[in-house]
Amino acid sequence: MPRIHFQQQLAELKDKILAMAALSQQALEASVDAFLQRDPGLCQFVRDNEKAINAAQRELDELAYDLLAKEQPMAIDLRFILAVIKINGDLERIGDQAMSIVLRAAEMIEGDPVDLPLDIDGMRNHASRMIRTALQSLLDADALVAESVLAMDDEIDRMNRIAHQELTRFIQEHPELSPQALQAIIISRNLERIADHATNIAMDVIFWVRGADVRHQLTAAVD
Repeated sequence: MPRIHFQQQLAELKDKILAMAALSQQALEASVDAFLQRDPGLCQFVRDNEKAINAAQRELDELAYDLLAKEQPMAIDLRFILAVIKINGDLERIGDQAMSIVLRAAEMIEGDPVDLPLDIDGMRNHASRMIRTALQSLLDADALVAESVLAMDDEIDRMNRIAHQELTRFIQEHPELSPQALQAIIISRNLERIADHATNIAMDVIFWVRGADVRHQLTAAVD
């Protein structure tokens, strides 16, 4: 009977992390829409959503730490709880990055519209796809799907580099519009960081399923 209750608690933990993920994805989508549509209402939605994300993070952490303390899980169950704690942190930081986008969008809404060389919708779609894929790998306990997220990170890095180059050139050609372009550079970086958090989530899934920490392998490959 205690074992059944423990498995029910693990299932609850998974449900909560997926609910947390939904809030973070909403924040990403709404923050970019706020920028594209110049919509103050969407800016406020993201601000309110940030409060819900923070509350959900605290609730999930409490449940996870309670399971660690009371159940003393071993092997794969222990790795799952540890992975959820780390994933929870990355999802909260995705919300933080969305808030940063909204702050930039809110400032730009106050000025005249400017046609900037930034494929923010393309970057948003790619980052969102990475998050969805990472969460699917969590849902299915599929390390191969998680590995596909790691491969997707190169593309958004490339998009961020192009955005930085194009926006820097734009500033040189239109110095009077440099404040808007600088805000766009930060937004591009925010989206690249969101993709990094999706990659972290995928690596945590691999750690849970295989018991392998691939972060050091990636670092070695870069070095």
